Amino acid sequence: MNIKEYIASGILELYVAGSLSEKENEEVHATIQKYPELLEEVASIEKAIVILSAAAKKDDSYSFADIQNKLQDKAPKVIPISKPKTNWSQLSGWAAAFIIGSVLIYTVIQNNNLKTQIATEKQQLEEQIDKASNSLAEAEKLIEVFRDKEIISVPLAGQKVSPNSYAKVYWDKKTNAIYLDAKGLPDPPKGKVYQLWSLKLSPLTPTSLGTIDTFTADANKIFTIENPNESEAFGITLEPEGGSESPTLEQLYTLGAVSASP
Repeated sequence: MNIKEYIASGILELYVAGSLSEKENEEVHATIQKYPELLEEVASIEKAIVILSAAAKKDDSYSFADIQNKLQDKAPKVIPISKPKTNWSQLSGWAAAFIIGSVLIYTVIQNNNLKTQIATEKQQLEEQIDKASNSLAEAEKLIEVFRDKEIISVPLAGQKVSPNSYAKVYWDKKTNAIYLDAKGLPDPPKGKVYQLWSLKLSPLTPTSLGTIDTFTADANKIFTIENPNESEAFGITLEPEGGSESPTLEQLYTLGAVSASP
């Protein structure tokens, strides 16, 4: 058991205040008997309630046990003829003080829980804002790239294994960067990944530009890839996880040649 979490839950305060059900009360009682730290915490809570009660009723002659006995003792008693009149005003004062102390403790617990919830929601909102800001910055950067007249645009058409597939490569030769728009590819089967290839056509020489491992997780399906090669064409194949040393031509999904001018 995590003692700190159990104490922070506020169940001990409710136990002391008598606000738990009979079953819950028995469970807490068994637990505090098992863990000395909890027993000490209960004693501390009882002491705090007595102090709160004393602040409301200036009389140190009563202990916490006295208060409980007066509130909960239901055993019949023999009333002697000479018994003095019960001081109901004093008893009522202690009962009110006890109830006030219990309510104060419960209110503190609820307030702490609310603060924790608000802090968590605030952190989640800040993360969402940061993510949205980053996504916007990336989108603006891509728009600039796609509009740059020096960027080479290479459409990749679907092949025999997947005629409806398509993709597009935006190649910035100044920075040796490729921006691959793979929105036209279906999600790869489990255990498979797409692999991008740079091709020299005469003779046909493929060079791997890496696998697209985050294809399924990426909503935009736009990937930035380094390409230092003098590419004459680009192709995308479906390969086993980890990629292949050479393209599996039977799994060639898209293919496109680089035109002579951008």
